[in-house]
Amino acid sequence: MPRLTKIYTRQGDEGVTQLSGGQRVAKDSLRIAAYGSVDELNSQIGAALSMGLTELLVGKLLEIQNELFHLGSDLSFLEEDKKKFEIPQIEERHIVRLEKFMDELLEAIGPLKNFILPGGSRGAAQLHIARTVCRRAEREVIALARQEGVGQFVIPYLNRLSDALFVMSRYENHKKEISETLWNSRN
Repeated sequence: MPRLTKIYTRQGDEGVTQLSGGQRVAKDSLRIAAYGSVDELNSQIGAALSMGLTELLVGKLLEIQNELFHLGSDLSFLEEDKKKFEIPQIEERHIVRLEKFMDELLEAIGPLKNFILPGGSRGAAQLHIARTVCRRAEREVIALARQEGVGQFVIPYLNRLSDALFVMSRYENHKKEISETLWNSRN
C-alpha cells in the first residue's frame, strides 16, 4: 500500500500526471478522466453516508467505497503493467454481490411500476446524484476502452453499481416512508 508522506509534489503543475505504472500522461487523458469520475463517485457516496442512511445501506456502501478504490487501482494501471504488480482489481464476485444485494432490496420494496423522479429523502436524493456520476464514469470508461485496454469487469461493475444505487435510493425512501414521485408522462 502506498505511504503518502507528502501530499503535494509539484509534478502536475504542467498538466501531466503519473499512472501507477510510472507512465506520464496528460491530466485530461481519457484514463485520468475515467478514474477521476470514479473518485468523484466515491465522494458522492461518502456524502450520502453522511446523511444518516438506513443501516443496511451503510454497510453495503462502505463495502462499495472500498471496491471503488479497487476500481481506481484497476484503471490507474495499464493492462500490461497489471501483470508486473499485484494490484486489487474488480472481479466477477463484486458484480455478483451487487446483483444479490439488489435482489434482496427489490424483494423488500417491490417492482417499479413507472419511472420515478429523483428525490425523496436527503439520503435518497444523494444516492440519485451518485447514480448519475456512476453513469458518467461508465461512459468515460467505455470511451477509454475503445482506445486502450481496461479490466474486463470494470464496465459491468459500473453498470451494475448504477442500477444498485437506483435501487438503494428507492429502498432508502421506502424505509423512511417517503412516497416515490412518479413521472407524469402526460403533463
